[in-house]
Amino acid sequence: MILLNPGPVNVSDRVRQAAAMEPICHREPEYFDLQDEVRSRLVDLFGLAARDFGAILLAGSGTSAVEAMVLAGVPAGKKLLVVNNGVYGERIAKMAALHGIPFEEVRFPWEAPADPGVVAKRARGAGAVAAVHHETTTGLVNPISEIARVARDHGARFLVDSVSGLAGDPIDVAQTDLCAGTAGKCLQGLPGVSFVLVRREALRDAPRRSVYLDLGELCAKQDARNTPFTPAVPIVNAFREALREAQEEGLDKRLERYRGTAEFLRAGYERMGLRFWLPHRKLSNTLTTLRLPEGRTYTSVHDALKAEGFVIYAGQGSLEREAFRIANMGWIPRAEFARLLDVLDRWVKS
Repeated sequence: MILLNPGPVNVSDRVRQAAAMEPICHREPEYFDLQDEVRSRLVDLFGLAARDFGAILLAGSGTSAVEAMVLAGVPAGKKLLVVNNGVYGERIAKMAALHGIPFEEVRFPWEAPADPGVVAKRARGAGAVAAVHHETTTGLVNPISEIARVARDHGARFLVDSVSGLAGDPIDVAQTDLCAGTAGKCLQGLPGVSFVLVRREALRDAPRRSVYLDLGELCAKQDARNTPFTPAVPIVNAFREALREAQEEGLDKRLERYRGTAEFLRAGYERMGLRFWLPHRKLSNTLTTLRLPEGRTYTSVHDALKAEGFVIYAGQGSLEREAFRIANMGWIPRAEFARLLDVLDRWVKS
């Protein structure tokens, strides 16, 4: 199957074979060598200074990394300002609410990138500002650099959910204080390992609000070549191989590959008369939300594509009955994307 959902993604043979490793104990030097390499490669790949930033690994989906980031990134007694223009902004607000962290939301329509000027008017007194880089609800990309400037101007920490953005769309991680990511999307690893790229200074007074998701404890243990819990060892090994591939390809070339593939697909969608949920200029490099043609259902397009070996995604939230999503993340030959357009065109004309 060719996975055209926004994670998990198709991966290379190298990555799959790395996951089939012989078992090793997570308390032995062999594992800590692996852990060290993955953490170091993450910091290097995103151009971060190791003295200032660390990569903290978690066994869990990207959501676990986002929740750990929220718990550690909001100083005790301070308010979190959540930039919300999609399902994943809503999820950050839900995390804060469930953990009793004071928060406010600055909401924007799902079709609109966040307006940094509006965020600035609401950021006064906030201890942290949280935003989503790539809202896979619609395929929207938020202006992370501009929101980072707002957070800095207000003396607030800046927390970014870039779970589906890292290595897919440009981001200067050095402008953030904590940035959550995952192996199983644009980094082309397998699901089950996530991480937070964190400015070490931001952990000095990080409150302890969780046992399993305590970034301060995780970072201290991992820095000391240790781990407080059992990691997903084979998935970490596969992630190391995926990071090696990413560095061999080069981050800029990967971004360009994703951008070129998205342009190729979108030109095909336009030729067959499909309508986009968002204008091109607002869209990410890796996901396109398309309006369902009148009288057609998501089930019909999903089943037609799956019969030919492609898996896509429904619209999310309120878009469930109106749209469908096609991602172009992962290790997929261009010939498969050309075949996708042929299959989709037949469905449109059927």
